[in-house]
Amino acid sequence: MAGMCCEVNIGETETTVPGDRSSKSGRRKTEIHQLKFLRTDSSADPPLENVKNKRQKIKVTVPVSPPCECINAIQNLQVKEKQLETVTELNRVLEWPKFGVTSVCGRRREMEDAVAIHPCFCGKINDISTGLHFFGVYDGHGCSHVATKCKERMHEIVKDELKSGEDPSWNEIMFKSFIKMDKEVTEWSTNGAPTSTCRCELQTPHCDAVGSTAVVAAVTPDKIIVSNCGDSRAVLCRNGVAIPLSTDHKPDRPDELDRINQAGGRVIFWDGPRVLGVLAMSRAIGDNYLKPYVIPEPDVTITERTADDECLILASDGLWDVVTNEVACGVARMCLRSRKPSYPSQSPGNETTVTAAGESSDKACSDASILLTKLALARHSSDNVSVVVVDLRKEL
Repeated sequence: MAGMCCEVNIGETETTVPGDRSSKSGRRKTEIHQLKFLRTDSSADPPLENVKNKRQKIKVTVPVSPPCECINAIQNLQVKEKQLETVTELNRVLEWPKFGVTSVCGRRREMEDAVAIHPCFCGKINDISTGLHFFGVYDGHGCSHVATKCKERMHEIVKDELKSGEDPSWNEIMFKSFIKMDKEVTEWSTNGAPTSTCRCELQTPHCDAVGSTAVVAAVTPDKIIVSNCGDSRAVLCRNGVAIPLSTDHKPDRPDELDRINQAGGRVIFWDGPRVLGVLAMSRAIGDNYLKPYVIPEPDVTITERTADDECLILASDGLWDVVTNEVACGVARMCLRSRKPSYPSQSPGNETTVTAAGESSDKACSDASILLTKLALARHSSDNVSVVVVDLRKEL
């Protein structure tokens, strides 16, 4: 914008008497200097309207930080949601089992039963999560140390057979596992492994008259593999129907009777059918003095799981001598239906071995096992009673 500067100089004035116009001194002396206009460079300052047009609007955003409590709450919620998704996915893929177990001495002088529970006992095979769970009931006779040895070692032997890399069938895996278990027990007993606290040492020097039944179940997301040797039993409850997954090895069973006779043995009825009048079962682990009449070879059944499967019951003959398959399934089904499925809080991969009475991962399954045990005692079972109930329902 042009600048302007003015200089005005007014000289002195002399005043004379009025009317004396001719007088030189009477004239007003006025000196007026020319005004000087000084312009500045017009390019230096833009026109006012241009300045107005070039004004910019500046927006100032002030960041507002949420309180620390809100941040922590949001982070915790995100973590919990992620954990819940992970647990749900694991439960869906691995079908993490719920179980209850009760094992009591009953009317016997000593406890000779043993129970083993090993969820996800095999971990991964060929980098694949197997979701493979192991349940076993062992009914000892003569002493408890063979049943205890089976509890400690059977699942480890099965695991070794699974991871052998030969990709064998389940029938072969279970057959080899039972034979190896019997061999270990024989060598262990022959070498005098039982300590002085073992009561069987008072009866025989090498504990040859000691053995145990064995019924084990390997549960996968799509199959139930049951291997049985002796008169313990596994029963599946499917849509209210009791389905036996094993057959008791009794000496008077026609095929077992023929096998014993062909081996040169005899079945004598002494308070029931007994091999050589001694043992009330025709197959068992141990019992070296009764070989080859009493053998450790198991019967193996493989059952495909369905959406109608409700529970699996494994028990020693202390239950089955006085309670039918149908009654046992009815009792277990009633307990499971009284509560919604609840999954164990332990993380997959952690092994849990259950040997004491009343331990479980689920209250409904525990109630079922306890009620079945009480029912057996109320019906005057004279043997040790061990019961395992596994919830097979797939609801999440």
